[in-house]
Amino acid sequence: MDFNIISENASRLGARLQETFSEHTRDLNIARASSSTYLDNPEEKVKNIKKQLDSNSDREKLEAMKRLIALISKGRNVSEFFAQVVKNVASHNLEIRKLVYIYLLRYAEHEPDLALLSINTFQKDLSDSSPLIRAMALRVLAGIRVPMIGSIVVLAIKKCAADVSPYVRKAAALAIPKCYSLDSSHQPELITIISTLLRDRSPLSLGSVAVAFADVCPTRLDLLHPHYRRLCRTLIDVDEWGQADLLGLLIRYVRTMLPRPATNPDTNTDEVDDDLKLLLDSAEPLFQSQNPAVVLAVARVFYYLGPQSQTSKVVLPLLRLLHASQEVERVVLAYLATASPLLSQALAPHYARFLVRTDDVRQTKKDKIRLLRAVITPDTHQALLREFIAYADDTDDVLVADAIQAIGYCARHIPESTQQCLSALMSFIQSKHDVVVANAVLVLKSLVQIRLQQQSPPLHTSVPGSSTTSPLSIISRLAWKIDEIQHPKARACVLWLVGQYAASDTEPQLNGVQHTGSIEGIADWAPDVLRKSVRSFAQETPIVKLQILTLAAKLLVLCPTDRALGLLTRYALSLARFDLNFDVRDRARMLGSLLFGVNPTVLQDSDDSYENPGGVTLRREQVRMVLFEGKLGTAEELSKTADGERQFFGSLTAVTGREFLDSHLPDWLEEGTESSLRDTEDDAPPPPMISQISSQSGPRAISSRATPIVLTPSNGLSPSSSFVRQNGSRSDWTDLDKFYEDTNDEEDESEDSEDEDDSDDDEETGEDGEGPDESDDDESEEEQTHR
Repeated sequence: MDFNIISENASRLGARLQETFSEHTRDLNIARASSSTYLDNPEEKVKNIKKQLDSNSDREKLEAMKRLIALISKGRNVSEFFAQVVKNVASHNLEIRKLVYIYLLRYAEHEPDLALLSINTFQKDLSDSSPLIRAMALRVLAGIRVPMIGSIVVLAIKKCAADVSPYVRKAAALAIPKCYSLDSSHQPELITIISTLLRDRSPLSLGSVAVAFADVCPTRLDLLHPHYRRLCRTLIDVDEWGQADLLGLLIRYVRTMLPRPATNPDTNTDEVDDDLKLLLDSAEPLFQSQNPAVVLAVARVFYYLGPQSQTSKVVLPLLRLLHASQEVERVVLAYLATASPLLSQALAPHYARFLVRTDDVRQTKKDKIRLLRAVITPDTHQALLREFIAYADDTDDVLVADAIQAIGYCARHIPESTQQCLSALMSFIQSKHDVVVANAVLVLKSLVQIRLQQQSPPLHTSVPGSSTTSPLSIISRLAWKIDEIQHPKARACVLWLVGQYAASDTEPQLNGVQHTGSIEGIADWAPDVLRKSVRSFAQETPIVKLQILTLAAKLLVLCPTDRALGLLTRYALSLARFDLNFDVRDRARMLGSLLFGVNPTVLQDSDDSYENPGGVTLRREQVRMVLFEGKLGTAEELSKTADGERQFFGSLTAVTGREFLDSHLPDWLEEGTESSLRDTEDDAPPPPMISQISSQSGPRAISSRATPIVLTPSNGLSPSSSFVRQNGSRSDWTDLDKFYEDTNDEEDESEDSEDEDDSDDDEETGEDGEGPDESDDDESEEEQTHR
């Protein structure tokens, strides 16, 4: 029976131990289950959260708070539990308090009245022993969006700004912008706190102080005078995001307070202020940072502050970031495209890094095309031209347009490639895609204008259909293909070219055969283009109609006596007079008034009467000057390249294309402020090493004296002769042991002589001790000598 009782008690004890072990390791098992347990929250467990928060068990409260934080991470609104969560703000469990503060940081702004109920607890937690609790209490206190507690928040920030923990001081710096946005009347007090935090020697809080400075007092850069050099030296020890914010603040300070770097033309050397050089030297090691934001911030420093000889240093670090991620690549390419006019020579050897890939997004493709255009050189234009021709077959219309425009850019800037570029553009006219044809015509128009302005006089091509690419040959080929060009802007460009360069100084020919029926003084293809255009006038777009009217007026001015041109012009003006577009009607009325003095039949009515427009009638030469030497075409291409756009390196403007206020940097000063404003005790030269050693190694009683004590030998020898023995021979010590042996011998001899002197003095003074006590003076001199 005893055995049965023992076995029963053992089984009960085992069950009790197992239950206790499971109870104590439950939290551990939950933690080991990680997020999968809390992210999967059925409605039954969500409804049970209120009951768990009101429970007396810390384990249930902790589980409920973990579920709430998991729900917040999933984007669910759990503000209904705010009242129950606030009750646990003073919990003795540190883990529960951390989670409660995280919850309050999320919903304190939405429930300010309930958050005010626990404001006393937050103030009490500002004196907690844990720096984490102190920092989170301040964050929650600053997150309560109630203006009436602004003074309390300022006092809390001032208290935490003097905290011993740099983490709490960082939280105080981050709370300053929140307090300022809540009530801007506290700006003077907050500026005082910022001035205190700027003196902080810990690099952990400097980045947050820079953020607070930029939000509260961005124009008070004079506060940085005594801290500028220390901030530059501490830059490498600041946290990564703090480095980016601090560099942005230092850029504005340098542009406002320091002189612009210049280049000496005589010596071809850069003249850089010492304080600016300090910033450049301190920031350059950060090019190796793993954080792309830091690298971009340093690149901005060198781009805006460095001399021209150092601007190219930004290329390699930025190229290193191209493979970080697609988002980082997008930003870096936008910055490089903005800086490409200045960095073209440094980017040219790396053009292979900018080749377009099929998986690139549209904006990335556009930036890469801009970069490839910028790095075109006589050495790289062959490879890049092949790339542009290949991109013209892409399915993306934007990439096709940019590639064709890049071909025209190559033809303008690399004279050796002009022939090849024109051949490629002429081949694009045969394409079946309207986008390719339209962009090719637009680029050809600009190239033709440039080449015709360079040639004096322009020469006609005898064989328009041949492979030659003279300007008038290109115009004639475009004229013959006017029916195949359907894009409105492209058709308008062709009509403008035909009218602008329709004058013929030689006998016109077509395919090498002279046409006797052609109009004198006008190229043979121009009247036929007008005939085809007028026939389809009603179906054209307004931009094409305007160019048809201009073409008719130009041809009639060139040959006012031709009856066919007069009838075509009269027909076009009559159609435009009743057009629905008012621009077309106004253009017809204006051209009719101009041409009345050249050929009055253009305003002839059906009853053969003339409608006199009134006013001054111009002669033919005057009308020709107005039409041919005036504005260079209303349909002239407006290049969408960013050569003339005002973009800013290292700002959102370069990425989004929209201009922001924070993108503007202040202008350089002519001479800069005084360098003495930035002088501090840290800049003073260190004292000599010998004086430091003597002051540190000497006795405390001697070092506390006002005047230094100079030790001299009692025998009257100079210090230089102290290493010479009395017999005149130099000492022959070889190690410290022999040195101390000789010193001990000298001390024994001096003690013997001292004893003899004492005996002599005793005999002179007698037993009563009267007379001068010379032994004391000798002893003091000996002590000084030994010292």
